[in-house]
Amino acid sequence: MPISAKSKPARVLIVEDHPMFREHLIQLITREIGVTICGEADNNRDAMILLEKEKPDIAIVDLTLRGGSSGLELLKDIKALDLEVQVLVLSMHDEDLYAERALRAGARGYITKNEASSEVVKAIRCVMAGEIYASHRVTARLLQRMSQKRTTASTLAAVETLADRELEVFQMLGRGKSTKDIATALNLGDSTVETYRARIKDKLQLRSAAELYLRAGQWVRDNGA
Repeated sequence: MPISAKSKPARVLIVEDHPMFREHLIQLITREIGVTICGEADNNRDAMILLEKEKPDIAIVDLTLRGGSSGLELLKDIKALDLEVQVLVLSMHDEDLYAERALRAGARGYITKNEASSEVVKAIRCVMAGEIYASHRVTARLLQRMSQKRTTASTLAAVETLADRELEVFQMLGRGKSTKDIATALNLGDSTVETYRARIKDKLQLRSAAELYLRAGQWVRDNGA
């Protein structure tokens, strides 16, 4: 049921690791939409605790959270537990690469942080009304995909072929993290991270660890990831 159909103000959970941006977002949506902020979190564990305790109507989630937490993994956890919450992803990450992944994982909308405040408010209202929000560019791209009879890896940008966890590892490599750092942050074994590294090298057709770090670092810089 659309949240706007309820008599009480919508209850909103903010999942964002930058305190200043979190404060600005709270001020914006309470002023423009009149919602109730029922909680704030900067990592997956705290977000899940608040989701189950506070039962918000909508969660506004960033993709990169404190301690290596992933908004994509949070979306999957919400979907797996069948929690009744609408999720809008609000992130700096390139929508060309992440919007479709987020929507597939269960988000009801995706908007980047470089959009005007008025567009962010529009996206929140859209999700609250039970609709799906995406930019015109993302919508056109999804429709084009649906209209194609076949979509092969060769038609996609190389990085788009990476699975969600592979993309997380690739991103952390681009930030200069070691295998041990990544294993600790993602709660994985060192050998599992090495397996992901090998898969990434294979998919991106890279010959060495040095090439992998170079490509990952360039991608992080280009995408502000």
